[in-house]
Amino acid sequence: MSKGFKTALTLLLLAAFGGALFFALRGQKTEVAQKAEAAEVAAAGAITGLISLDVEPYFADARVQKILADKRLPVQTTRVGSRDMAGKLTAAAASKTVPDFLFPSGVVAANQITDAARKANINTSQSSPFFTPMVIASWTPIAKILVANGVAKESGDRIYGVDMTKLTTLMLAKKRWKDLQGAGAYDVTRSVLVSTTDVRRSNSAAMYLALTSQAIHGDIVTDRTAAQAVSSKVAELFKRQGYQENYVNGNFDDYVSIGIGKTPMAFLYENQMVQFALNKKAGAQGSAMKDTVMKDTVMKDMVLMYPQPTIVNKVVFVAVSERARKLAELLGSNAELQRIAVEYGFRIADSGVFMKAVQPTGLAVEERLTQVVDPPSFEIMLEMIDAVSKELTQ
Repeated sequence: MSKGFKTALTLLLLAAFGGALFFALRGQKTEVAQKAEAAEVAAAGAITGLISLDVEPYFADARVQKILADKRLPVQTTRVGSRDMAGKLTAAAASKTVPDFLFPSGVVAANQITDAARKANINTSQSSPFFTPMVIASWTPIAKILVANGVAKESGDRIYGVDMTKLTTLMLAKKRWKDLQGAGAYDVTRSVLVSTTDVRRSNSAAMYLALTSQAIHGDIVTDRTAAQAVSSKVAELFKRQGYQENYVNGNFDDYVSIGIGKTPMAFLYENQMVQFALNKKAGAQGSAMKDTVMKDTVMKDMVLMYPQPTIVNKVVFVAVSERARKLAELLGSNAELQRIAVEYGFRIADSGVFMKAVQPTGLAVEERLTQVVDPPSFEIMLEMIDAVSKELTQ
């Protein structure tokens, strides 16, 4: 064997050994890294939060849970009424068990939480990763009657705008459906009223109070004197409804299951109707129904009437801890998390994604909201809620 051949063989063996060693070490490093990552994920404790009913299904979604776990931001949530969260935070501060975040429905509850946090020397930050406007869910015959009486206008195919001042005036005058022009399709003795939830418990009812109070006052209520004056009038609209559900889901269920006979008009979150339509679309596809058939049958006669003006209900993320702030940023920036929010009916910053998702369902929604107002401050809202609540118990 020549010296040159021995040298080449030695180099070849060294190269082979070195390569094997390299891959072995790289494999070990990969395994170590994977174990370290797994340990890090396991060590990342859950971020605790108090959430509203609106977002409970979203956080229960397995896809959301996986994304948050992969980002080392797993959550552990407890559903609490939005207006109860400020009191829960105050109690938690006293016992030093403050949650990492609170996720109420509406800016009124969020500002109430922020005020409670300030009094407890807790730093917070707010963000709103998704939102939904308040709407009046109704039926084509009802919408046409309101149009005939100058209370509503058709702004698009099966989309209506409702003048809240005219509608509130009509309701306060105790008009009945049979009293209105063109009431042949709904010639009943029932009073013209919008069905709501219990204002003592529900955020959606509070938003109805905000809109009707503005309709009566002519502007956003900003002082206690006006708050007391309009509350006594609006209280009648709640009283005459009879029994009201504590949560907006109950009001929605009456609308979709019992129909026009019980609920000619229901004050709801738009996302409830959108989610309902999306679920119907998914069910229809699972039954091999074509889109053209689905549009004609699934959402038959259901229409959305947008109060003019309306209130955009923001689901407000109130972050307490640093990890919760990272979670807030993720909810608002992660494209997949945003897309899943749309599946639950919420609007996001990218309106194109929302409209593209809704269009095939057959539910007609307003693309651009041009008349939007803010509710009164939470102090004034609480003043009015308290005043109406007292009227309801008399």
